[in-house]
Amino acid sequence: MNVGFVGVGRMGANMARRLRDRKFNVTAVYDTNRKAATDLAAELGCAAAQDLSQVTAESDMIFTVVTDDNAMRQIFSGSGDNLLKNARGKLFINCATISPQVHVDAEKLAEKAGAESLEACMASSITQAREGKLYLMCGGAEAAFRKAEPILKELAASVRFIGKAGEAAKVKALVNMVMNINTAGLAETGANSRVLQTDGEDMQNRDHSCFFSAAHAAKDSGIAYELARQLGLELPLSRATKEQYERMIAEGLGELDKSGIAELTFKDRHKHSGDRV
Repeated sequence: MNVGFVGVGRMGANMARRLRDRKFNVTAVYDTNRKAATDLAAELGCAAAQDLSQVTAESDMIFTVVTDDNAMRQIFSGSGDNLLKNARGKLFINCATISPQVHVDAEKLAEKAGAESLEACMASSITQAREGKLYLMCGGAEAAFRKAEPILKELAASVRFIGKAGEAAKVKALVNMVMNINTAGLAETGANSRVLQTDGEDMQNRDHSCFFSAAHAAKDSGIAYELARQLGLELPLSRATKEQYERMIAEGLGELDKSGIAELTFKDRHKHSGDRV
């Protein structure tokens, strides 16, 4: 089986490395950051595709790990070049945390092109991607899930089929909403929680090497908040957390790890010292 990757940042690159280690034939990688693609291609011994359609042509199964809704729409329906050119018979596995409706739309576009699409939302980080210990929540047609399941098990410690397209993305939005609220709360209170083990020392030492960026935390918090709004729910903690991460972006801190939210609340830090949240 030939496998391609679109989006080879921190997560996508390590997933590709893991599959190479497990003897899968990674044939092509693509990223809007051309250097990221060429560096990984040289490491894996595969093509650094110039175009999205090249990834589709050289692969049977294509993993996508892109940044946001707009990037997802672009790779599946961009004018001039996209993944669905001559895509009949291909399977797309979409791992990004994006709005549920965008996963639904991607599935419909893939079906029109004679292809299949599956969302495989990740509740894990960079180390787990490299070690094949991801937690994957999947949504889409069950036939597509069964086809993808063997390769997903090489990437994950746990693989769950949630239901139709968009359903796994809803669960992932809730998972990240709770995680982001916990991190924001830890930055203010130092309260004991699971997040204390992962972020507490980083906050104290101001070590915000990026495993999960504040920009992604803002995006994911926004997805969860929008889902709640559509259901007529008011989630004040979710709203406040989203606003804090958006504030990080506004102050040029968006590429720090999410633990960098402490820069907004800890005393004597940068220009944020004494700010009240």
